[in-house]
Amino acid sequence: MRVVLSAYGARGSVEPMAALAVRLRERGAQVRVCAPPDEEFTELLAACGVPSVPAGAPVRPLVTTVEPGSAAGLAQRAADLLGAQFGPVAEAAEGCDVLVATGPLPVTAAARSMADRLGVRYVYATHTPVVLPAPHQPPPGRRGRPLPPDVRDNAELWDLDARLANDMFGAMLGAFRDSAGLPPVDDVRGYAFTDRPWLAADPVLSPWPPTGLGVVRTGAWFRPCAAVRPLPPEVAAFLEAGPPPVYVGFGSTPLGTAAHGIVRAAVEAVRTQGRRVIVARGWADLDPADGGDDCLTVGETDHQALFARVAAVMHHGGAGTTAAAARAGAPQVVVARSGDQPYWAGRVAALGIGTAHDDQEPTPASLAAALAPALRPDTRARAKALWGTVRLDGAAKAARLLSETAGR
Repeated sequence: MRVVLSAYGARGSVEPMAALAVRLRERGAQVRVCAPPDEEFTELLAACGVPSVPAGAPVRPLVTTVEPGSAAGLAQRAADLLGAQFGPVAEAAEGCDVLVATGPLPVTAAARSMADRLGVRYVYATHTPVVLPAPHQPPPGRRGRPLPPDVRDNAELWDLDARLANDMFGAMLGAFRDSAGLPPVDDVRGYAFTDRPWLAADPVLSPWPPTGLGVVRTGAWFRPCAAVRPLPPEVAAFLEAGPPPVYVGFGSTPLGTAAHGIVRAAVEAVRTQGRRVIVARGWADLDPADGGDDCLTVGETDHQALFARVAAVMHHGGAGTTAAAARAGAPQVVVARSGDQPYWAGRVAALGIGTAHDDQEPTPASLAAALAPALRPDTRARAKALWGTVRLDGAAKAARLLSETAGR
């Protein structure tokens, strides 16, 4: 079986695909992953022994230069994403049996277009449930196209979201499809998602109630332990030198000019609790830069190896980071900023495995108030109990499903 995996986005989009690729290779499949050409993704896939195909522009420059929520330049970025799927991804998919895609709507709609042209099976996968149309939740909204605040009916909002998707991407997708000899589509979102989208999220951490959408639950996609990289020597030495620290990291979340203030507030908040701290630079290039020996600043570090050894994880609420902390049994403090982050913050709070920072801008006092209950023994006990229920075989299950249905 030959499988092509197409992922465009930050690490939370690429790393789960790497996990799926590892599991597919264990079943004897030939796998290629089409991903952004950022060095960290190329290194991640190489470390997993998975061939990669560069597709689209590097993600990090886009994330770190685009104003959060701004639609400036969106049309050009969408055109570039479509072009990558109709170009290098289509070339990689020639002769394959299955094409699995995740990422923004232009990516997945174009990926399905290529699968249809090539006559191969297509699977849409998402790692967060908030994008899936369902009566129990509203759509997350689209850049530059806010949803009307006076509409409360979720079904009406999802209908509006579908029209917005067509308005934003329909003509552009149609032009690419026309050049490939394909007819236009009248529902871009529905076409990309299909009537059986895959949800790669843990069923306990992120339950999905019955709906009219035929969602396929696999569990979150984690890399096998054998694929986890050891901690850098300086990180291992810091951990050994004292009690478990608190991890602070905001991943790829754009923090803009607020970055320095947020990291300083976080470090001060951790210190008020008598804890040491590990700060992950992330894409905002965070660095407290105060020289304190109770604080270590690190680059990209394997979450699976690190989170099991910290007192708590203070983070932005990305799907991957939330799942990794839950898998490690680490209490969490979620400082949500945008996108699906408020959803994950709510789930962490509802499960009692941590806290959700309130909507105000983070200050030492507000972060300390959120951190204190996360460090309590009862919170850690609940986090450890949840750890025993998190499915670790999500990627293996997805690989098995693909193997069983590749020829259909």
